[in-house]
Amino acid sequence: MKTIKQIATETGKSKQAVWKKIDNLGLRSGLTKTDNRLTVNEQQEALIIQAFFGAEHSTVNRQSTVNQRAVDRLVDSLQEQLKAKDLQIAGQQQTIKELTAANRELTAALEHTTASLHAAQALHAGTMQKQLADGSGAEAGQAKTNWIIRLFQKRSK
Repeated sequence: MKTIKQIATETGKSKQAVWKKIDNLGLRSGLTKTDNRLTVNEQQEALIIQAFFGAEHSTVNRQSTVNQRAVDRLVDSLQEQLKAKDLQIAGQQQTIKELTAANRELTAALEHTTASLHAAQALHAGTMQKQLADGSGAEAGQAKTNWIIRLFQKRSK
């Protein structure tokens, strides 16, 4: 047997709210008086608690269903976004592979060109050294100068 105050404390409701539930359920006439206090039996207590939490429970269930639907929509939306991002990442990875391959080809071509230039430079240096050693380089320079001088000398005569 519990008092109205005890039920109010246990349910977290006011005594007035408990009294309203008792009146709505028609339990007022079934209350017993003990030590100048009105008490309810276990069956009446169960009915009162069910009246409080049964209504809230159905509201909570409806609200949780609405919340679950919102969560499901959000999850679906996020999954679609993830799929789109996965496709973007795959495309970017392919582009990176293609650019890396092109970079390798250009690097190889540049190395080949550099090697060819070094070989040409070495060949030219070798040719110059040979001409200087033979003295043919100086004679060729003098021959060019002599030809120009001869051209102008003939005109002055």
